[in-house]
Amino acid sequence: MKPFLRLATIAGIAGVMFSATVARAEKADRDKPVNIEADRVSVDDVKKVQVFEGNVQLVKGTLIIRAERIVVTQDDDGYQRGVATGTASVPPHFRQKREGQDEYIDGEGERIEHDAKAEKTEFFNRAWVKSGLDEVRGQFISYDAKTENYFVTSGPNGTRAKPGSTERVRAVIQPKNQDAGTVTPPRPAAALAPVLKGAPDIANPRQETAQ
Repeated sequence: MKPFLRLATIAGIAGVMFSATVARAEKADRDKPVNIEADRVSVDDVKKVQVFEGNVQLVKGTLIIRAERIVVTQDDDGYQRGVATGTASVPPHFRQKREGQDEYIDGEGERIEHDAKAEKTEFFNRAWVKSGLDEVRGQFISYDAKTENYFVTSGPNGTRAKPGSTERVRAVIQPKNQDAGTVTPPRPAAALAPVLKGAPDIANPRQETAQ
């Protein structure tokens, strides 16, 4: 597996775009129905709004969102948009399988918004996304499954943190050889110098006798 994060803009880390050419979401998910479980539900058929509360789990294929509350709206074409929120101690959690691999993309934030039509997921406030051994953190993360890009900023809602703020975008990007599971070949052993051995059976040089 190659790392899903590759730095693509300035190193100032105020707003950072990462290319995720390998960390693709499972393509089959887009055609799967949405299944939701919750403790309570209220439905407004006129406005096409459904509110799920209490230990909510939204499943669409391999995509899973767990939250305390999820509000789902549906457009005229039947596409859903979900807004998930958690509690002060337990934020909503996002997980989706990577295309063609037995690995998952995980993410959290104080609020998660998922647009099924645009195939875009946004994480707001204290957000992080992890895929394999790579991880990125910021105040806002937007993941576009169609373009396979991540956009991360140090300020809320895609903005830059105010001057003097300690908020920064932080990323951990593993080396390709490590992430790919390859093992660095061992260095060849240094050639050993031949050991000189004594040869007691070799006679001393013959002494010439005087004539």
